[in-house]
Amino acid sequence: MTITMPSRPVGLRHRLRAWGGPTAVASGAGLLLGVLTNLAQGWLPGAWQQIANSGAVRSAVAFAAGALLYRQGPVSQAVVGGLGAEVGLAVGCYGYAEFGRDGAGDLFFPLVWLGMAGVAGPLPGVAGHWWRRGPDTRRHVTGLAVLAGLFGMEGLAYAWNPHYATQAWACLALFVLIPLLMARTHEERAFTLGAAVVCAPLAHLLIELPLRTMSA
Repeated sequence: MTITMPSRPVGLRHRLRAWGGPTAVASGAGLLLGVLTNLAQGWLPGAWQQIANSGAVRSAVAFAAGALLYRQGPVSQAVVGGLGAEVGLAVGCYGYAEFGRDGAGDLFFPLVWLGMAGVAGPLPGVAGHWWRRGPDTRRHVTGLAVLAGLFGMEGLAYAWNPHYATQAWACLALFVLIPLLMARTHEERAFTLGAAVVCAPLAHLLIELPLRTMSA
């Protein structure tokens, strides 16, 4: 008598493999880049050290994970991968500060960045997935506008401080160049830039100002 085993566990293993591999890559890349951001704060000259700790730069890692690692998977995978990348960044940065330098100090900011990873990971991860794999122009535009808007947010934050004028211009240049260079058509470029103009002050209000308040 032949006994046929149910195929469900095989399907489950396949799904776990499809999710686990890219997510492990995103988390590992985030961990290494987190160490690098900590090191870069000592390597970069003067005010440029702040760029290594930039929320926009960190979120761009989650965007890249969603765009590159989940091209054939559902958007839910990009959510998990973006979260893994941002958690890896926080752990890598503050872990190296704790064990490779003089200590991370107060646990407040590591916990803040871990908390922010719950937003700054999944949303840019989805944005990257939409930009690369979105089925329509609306998703392409929205995904890319999120990335551009994050650099616009950073530019607005630096613009308030005269010591960061060069960094503000650099971020605002990326705010414009991202839609121009990464959008597919002239129509998408125009729509993306317009949407990014809305995203930048919104992100500044929801992310940058609360972080600044907590830092005070």
